[in-house]
Amino acid sequence: MKTVLVTGSAGFIGYFLCTRLLADGFRVIGLDAMTDYYDVRLKERRQQMLLQHEHFKAVNDRVETPELLMTLFKTETPDFVIHLAAQAGVRYSIEAPRSYLESNICGTFELLEAARAHPPEHMLLASTSSAYGANTQMPYTETDKADHQLSFYAATKKATESMAHSYAHLYHLPVTMFRFFTVYGPWGRPDMALFKFTKAILEERPIDVYNYGDMKRDFTYVEDLVEGIRLLMDAVPVRPEEDEEVPNGDSLSPVAPWRVVNIGNSTSVQLTEFIAAIEDATGKQAARNLMPMQAGDVPATWANADLLQRLTGYRPVTSVQEGVRRFVEWYRDYYQI
Repeated sequence: MKTVLVTGSAGFIGYFLCTRLLADGFRVIGLDAMTDYYDVRLKERRQQMLLQHEHFKAVNDRVETPELLMTLFKTETPDFVIHLAAQAGVRYSIEAPRSYLESNICGTFELLEAARAHPPEHMLLASTSSAYGANTQMPYTETDKADHQLSFYAATKKATESMAHSYAHLYHLPVTMFRFFTVYGPWGRPDMALFKFTKAILEERPIDVYNYGDMKRDFTYVEDLVEGIRLLMDAVPVRPEEDEEVPNGDSLSPVAPWRVVNIGNSTSVQLTEFIAAIEDATGKQAARNLMPMQAGDVPATWANADLLQRLTGYRPVTSVQEGVRRFVEWYRDYYQI
């Protein structure tokens, strides 16, 4: 039985990923700090469900804790590492940037140092579509330059891509970075638009709609994302030979076993359409507070998922209407509404 270390295991994505890995017969070590960035009760409930499985082990601590990951790698010898733990959120990074430095950059450094000492078969690290920053040409492709991040959150995630590349090059560590695109679904984060909009609409309160509704997002259903991650585990990058050219459209590094892969729905959906899907699922109309764009945000995201499909044969498929319906069903059940 192979072992997977998942950081951020009690988080929204981490919970679904651990559930999938356990179902596939892996032993899972889940590391999570259980921070109070949002309602800890959600994290506790997710972890409780995971602990019902005999092959799940929980470790509650911060990834940036010195020597913690070194000890975990030494004692648990993970075959795969999936690094999801991070301080998330574009807007909060304006208020509390130090937490992003500590969790995202220092935490990833601790992870890379542990992997250098105890190399796994493959490391998969979460990045973000926000790394594309000021890019306006869409859909976003992994081989596009991404040098102008618009938030400190995005800057820290782009920095972790560079950090991981250096370790992949120096120590021959196979690394896949994956860039998420607006992940949503049941058990989602309360700071995300779907959760906030659903809560407000069901409570008959107005919703804040930024950039006056002129925004687009590549909404990716959480189980589609997890499917992409699971399949990428087996797509281990290999450093090209000196005379070997990287295939066109592949983000594989020419000097390291490292690549970056988009995981998105390949569809850019207007925010008003997303709100309409919530209205359909709740059976209620939303009152809208039209607001200007928030600092650090971008007007649109859109993933080119061709590389994911070439590597795995998979492309996310869940429609916004179906994904939103599943979330609203979960929300009504969880909060007994």
